[in-house]
Amino acid sequence: MLKVGLTGGIGAGKSEVSRLLVEHGAVLIDADRIAREVVAPGTAGLAAVVDAFGRDVLAPDGSLDRPRLGAIVFADPEKLAVLNAIVHPLVGARSRELEDAAPDDAVVVHDVPLLAENGLASLYDLVIVVDAAPETQLDRLVRLRGMTEQDARARMAAQATREKRREVADVVIDNDVALDELERRVRDVWDGLVRRAHRPGE
Repeated sequence: MLKVGLTGGIGAGKSEVSRLLVEHGAVLIDADRIAREVVAPGTAGLAAVVDAFGRDVLAPDGSLDRPRLGAIVFADPEKLAVLNAIVHPLVGARSRELEDAAPDDAVVVHDVPLLAENGLASLYDLVIVVDAAPETQLDRLVRLRGMTEQDARARMAAQATREKRREVADVVIDNDVALDELERRVRDVWDGLVRRAHRPGE
């Protein structure tokens, strides 16, 4: 098994890269998706979030109002740290369960948005960073995700710097490019991952 950490700043195109890797045959463990699962209605994770932030972070149906919570924590580093202390251990435990269930010869890609921020690079055989210029990230967040520029800049500022992410990278996929070029770059990276999975000493 080859364990790969995949990360990138918000709006850099990490989700597109993870989708392409899955198409090539990777087993994907998506930390964001797991983070939603561990705070689903009825979970201990959601109860802990409500204890920390109050019932105002719940939607009328009892689920977590993620935009409301995001507006609270991304404007306040201390509150973000409180949330991370609740969610990250739960995500880690569930990720390990999914990894243990993967085939022995799999290339397992852990999609981890906060890999650099939380010093997690050593958990993986190699780290792939999807990188884009800050102006590209901002454009994608405002134009494609409908964020205000203020919200987009706050989300970007709450993450590691571009330089810090690149420091932990074994492979950087530059994504200031059109989709067909990104597909070519990901295919090249995948070929390298498969070679390494079959020759683990490299």
